[in-house]
Amino acid sequence: MTFNYDVIVVGAGHAGCEAAAAASNLGSKTLLITMDMNKIAQMSCNPAVGGIAKGQIVREIDALGGYIGIVTDKTAIQFRMLNRSKGPAMWSPRAQSDRIRFMEGWRNVLENLPNLYIWQDTVNQLLIDKDKVCGVRTGMNVEFKAQAVILTNGTFLNGLMHIGRTQIPGGRISEPATTGITEQLTGLGIKADRMKTGTPVRIDGRSVCFEEMAEQPGENDFHKFSYLDFQPRLLKQLSCWSLFTNEACHDILREGLPDSPLYNGQIQSIGPRYCPSIETKIVTFADKTQHQLFLEPEGENTQEYYLNGFSSSLPLDIQLRALQAIPAFRNIQIYRPGYAIEYDFFDPTQLTHILETKQLANLFFAGQINGTTGYEEAAGQGLIAGINAHIKCHGGEPFILGRNEAYIGVLIDDLVTKGVDEPYRMFTSQAEYRILLRQDDADMRLTEKAYQIGLAKQDRYDLLNQKKKARNSIIEFAEKYSIKSQYINDGLEKLGTAALSHGCKLIDLILRPQLTIKNLAELVPAFKSHLETLPENRREEIIEAAEILIKYNGYIKREQIIADKINRLENIRIKDKFDYNSIQSLSTEARQKLMKINPDTIAQAGRIPGISPSDINILLVLLGR
Repeated sequence: MTFNYDVIVVGAGHAGCEAAAAASNLGSKTLLITMDMNKIAQMSCNPAVGGIAKGQIVREIDALGGYIGIVTDKTAIQFRMLNRSKGPAMWSPRAQSDRIRFMEGWRNVLENLPNLYIWQDTVNQLLIDKDKVCGVRTGMNVEFKAQAVILTNGTFLNGLMHIGRTQIPGGRISEPATTGITEQLTGLGIKADRMKTGTPVRIDGRSVCFEEMAEQPGENDFHKFSYLDFQPRLLKQLSCWSLFTNEACHDILREGLPDSPLYNGQIQSIGPRYCPSIETKIVTFADKTQHQLFLEPEGENTQEYYLNGFSSSLPLDIQLRALQAIPAFRNIQIYRPGYAIEYDFFDPTQLTHILETKQLANLFFAGQINGTTGYEEAAGQGLIAGINAHIKCHGGEPFILGRNEAYIGVLIDDLVTKGVDEPYRMFTSQAEYRILLRQDDADMRLTEKAYQIGLAKQDRYDLLNQKKKARNSIIEFAEKYSIKSQYINDGLEKLGTAALSHGCKLIDLILRPQLTIKNLAELVPAFKSHLETLPENRREEIIEAAEILIKYNGYIKREQIIADKINRLENIRIKDKFDYNSIQSLSTEARQKLMKINPDTIAQAGRIPGISPSDINILLVLLGR
């Protein structure tokens, strides 16, 4: 047993798991400290991974050599590709997971990684030496030393749960809160605040009238999260169910508002805008007579169901009576009620882009401690923090992803540049280059970067190159192969598209919205033969990647030109070059915010709220001088 490590990760939620895995895989001797080894990677809220923009983040983590995509694929009980009616920039994978198997899968990964050790305990103090963090002290009064510490405490920092007027200290139901860390860091000048989140009731499926709901089966095609070469559907695939609240339900919910922690002054902190509680919905949207809910299975063999859309901290009797007013739940039996939880977080503008604190060297934050919400956002931060903590220990260039390279880059830049005034949730609309950041090509964008630093291994890199070669071969074939009208017009008309008046290249037909590579292959035997040379278990994935590049080539090139122009400003470094307080030509607001953030580049300065184009021009003029 040793008490000295390169990297210590505090907390084994989704951020902590990815951070510990990344640091250890890169070669750092890593210690992961968790309160409960049986709840590693616990899905505290809904038993699902991915969704709009979140699914893109999971694919990026996988492309970089992380594990959340692999574990999700192996434990999925339903998979769907959201937004298929829109363009591929909006396609977002989402999976329901078996909650217990998900935790087991993650623990199996972590326990078998080289360089990674696990200690079951709480951490209540950081060890600090001259503005540098050098280890932690635990609840058992054990001291562990390290060159870097990553805090991924989730909702546990002074966590307080609310069910009506009942308040229970804790970071999650039946789990104690963590004290000491917030108090120590605020005493050192690091700014903390409080946020709130919530979770719904858990329902016994044996008490549900499923015939009163609409069934939502999953999809069973080739899509998955991981780019690795394996078949993911290992478990029985289950349906979700859709239903609605009604006015009788809303009337009962309104009765409970005087005892609602959100409306009686008990909770002062801000909750997530895009995942409001049911009581917030009936107040904010008072004219709505119904709200949609989704009943989601928690596992392959359990009777436990999660009621998506019914997050609540109302008293138990109100929650039960309101649910009983919904026909499908007239005989409802629950495992536990919904509850709200308040917890500490730290202003993320106090971090650099590698997620290291500006005030204390070698201390990194990742996950909800930075004001984010969601497993995927947490996991993405954890991966970047783990990589950079390793680099901090062993040397090397900081690993930072740009806004044009990854949703993870957008997420981190938003946090450290703009800060948060409510729990941060990633959406596709927050990425200005979302045509470049599609879920289908995260491997093309990121795997080589990860391979260069040693995180993505040789097998993953070889698969990338095989895929790239196969994808490009489809495009080259389509560009060169000539089509004669007399051989294909009958087939074109059957597919609902205009006949050819003269010959053309195959690629010109693929550009038509009614046509796809697969249906054209049925009309062009040589093309079909070419496609059959592709690896069978990756064929559809490769065909889809080629088709997106062909059909959206113009849009992709145009967005890349815009990104390249902005990147010129990303290359103009200004960190520590100015005493902003002395630049009187800047507005007072600009001086204050530039002093606070101390941006790395001109481009980052331009993204700070309150910094105007004229302020940026002043800085450019001064740089020229």
